[in-house]
Amino acid sequence: MAGRMVAGGLVLALAPVAGLAALAGMALVGAGPEVFTVVGLAVFASVLFLGLLLCVPRPHVAWGRWSRAVLVLGVEAAAVWQVSALTLNPLAVPPAPAGVAGQREWRLPTGSRLAYVRIAPERVTRPEPVVFLHGGPGVGDLEGDSAFYGRLASAGFEVYVYDQLGAGRSARLADPRGYGLARDVADLEAIRRTVRAGRLNLVARDYGAQLAAAYLAAHPGQVARAVLYSPTGLTPARAPSRIATSAIPLGPGALPHPRTLAVSALLRVDPATARAFAGDRELDAHLALLLRNQARPRVPRPRARPRPRWIRRPGRADHARLPQERPGADGRARADRQGRLRRRALVGRHRLPPHPPGHPPRLRRQRRPTRPHRRLPRRPAHVPHRRRTPTPTRPRSHPPATAAPRNARPPATCGPS
Repeated sequence: MAGRMVAGGLVLALAPVAGLAALAGMALVGAGPEVFTVVGLAVFASVLFLGLLLCVPRPHVAWGRWSRAVLVLGVEAAAVWQVSALTLNPLAVPPAPAGVAGQREWRLPTGSRLAYVRIAPERVTRPEPVVFLHGGPGVGDLEGDSAFYGRLASAGFEVYVYDQLGAGRSARLADPRGYGLARDVADLEAIRRTVRAGRLNLVARDYGAQLAAAYLAAHPGQVARAVLYSPTGLTPARAPSRIATSAIPLGPGALPHPRTLAVSALLRVDPATARAFAGDRELDAHLALLLRNQARPRVPRPRARPRPRWIRRPGRADHARLPQERPGADGRARADRQGRLRRRALVGRHRLPPHPPGHPPRLRRQRRPTRPHRRLPRRPAHVPHRRRTPTPTRPRSHPPATAAPRNARPPATCGPS
């Protein structure tokens, strides 16, 4: 029974994967949005039904089997209905950005229509204009960038800030396969010829730095100065973008969303099919959502303070925790390891592993240095023997010879003298 339920859980977990694989496979062979959407949902429903049958045991009585069928079909219908509604209904997209003060449009010979803002100084004193290249690719802020970099006009520069093709307020291509670094380089060269500048001063950020480097390689004589800050890496032309390979397709609530997963799978397979399924406005919102999920700062976990450790003698549990070394033929490696541990506990203060739970720590007894077994001589051997001079002593006080002793009797007399 337990193995059957575990197998059912694994099949339920594989149901979304199987549905996305079927959707991407049908899009890869050239099917339309209606066909690959229905096929993906049908595969998802089939695998989900199989997982539910494995999870719910089959009773022996007839009414129990009918109850099991009703339960499985009810859960299946509710799950498929919910996933289908979330997949087919487009996500809420923000409205189109409003125009910026001073916004104009370039119609370039390459076929691109780019929105830009020109900030002119009171008097042009520098012949080379400044062109700002935003990052992304596909992430432009025409209003904020023009307000910030427009201050360079006070130094006598003409400043041009524009949205690259397919970003911000610029036009989109009917075939998404037309976007790329080569198209952006061609547009930048067309911009230089349109503004009739001999050379350009490039200020680039993130992906714009990669664009500036590619333009310098293709047209080295048309750049006067280049300022690259926070640049992205130089990747090969055929390598997938960083967002397409490392971003996690999460929905607006930072949780997996069926439509977001479907759009991500279609973008990896065929961008034209993804555009036919979602549209330009939803793809812009999808790109902004991926960038927002990537830009979330990771809060570092606070490091735990080290716990105080007892200074004690090692016990049997400590020897069990030590990594076992492979002894040689005579087993001397292990004996040396244990001998070093015993000597380590007796000499100095050392940090040993904490005592095992449930056993009180045995504190180490501080051993005093033992006295030498042999006494040193009183005087060094190299000092020659010297005669000791007697110390003058104080003479003892003796009673006078004429004094009689204390217990002496007076002499006897015979008569008057």
